[in-house]
Amino acid sequence: MTQPGPTRQVDHQTSDGPEERPRHTISEVAERTGLSAHTLRWYERIGLMPHIDRTHTGQRRFSDRDMEWLDLVGKLRLTGMAVADMVRYAELIRAGEETLRERLLLLSRTREEARRKIAGLRETMAVLDYKIDHYESKIDRRESGVDCHDSEIDCHESEIDRHEESRAASNRGRST
Repeated sequence: MTQPGPTRQVDHQTSDGPEERPRHTISEVAERTGLSAHTLRWYERIGLMPHIDRTHTGQRRFSDRDMEWLDLVGKLRLTGMAVADMVRYAELIRAGEETLRERLLLLSRTREEARRKIAGLRETMAVLDYKIDHYESKIDRRESGVDCHDSEIDCHESEIDRHEESRAASNRGRST
């Protein structure tokens, strides 16, 4: 596996592999990544993308390796990792093998934080599923002529747990 963008030292006088040849304009990269050109320039300025090559006229050119690095940065952003931590991670990579433990620690902390967020999102999904099922049931009863009350129901954890158990049992029955 190749090192991410920040570690490369590109010398275009040598025969670089295709992933090293800068060929993507900032507009192309912005379109492919969903990042603005301003954000890409900022990433370069703060050291998150420090080795962006330029044409003889000064226009930035990004390699496939740079694109892979930006993909990783995007995933780190989704975890909620602070930009300062991403910059630190890039610095650690550039510093070499002696920083492996520190990189491991940084990514491990990020993974744990992502796991906490996922757990929170699962709880939120359970509440949403419960409420959606409640409203679908209410609409079905109303459309079938069964009288129902319009008051909101309280959403207690035990009710959600029962609802989730019922959904899980229903899903198990469908998969067999």
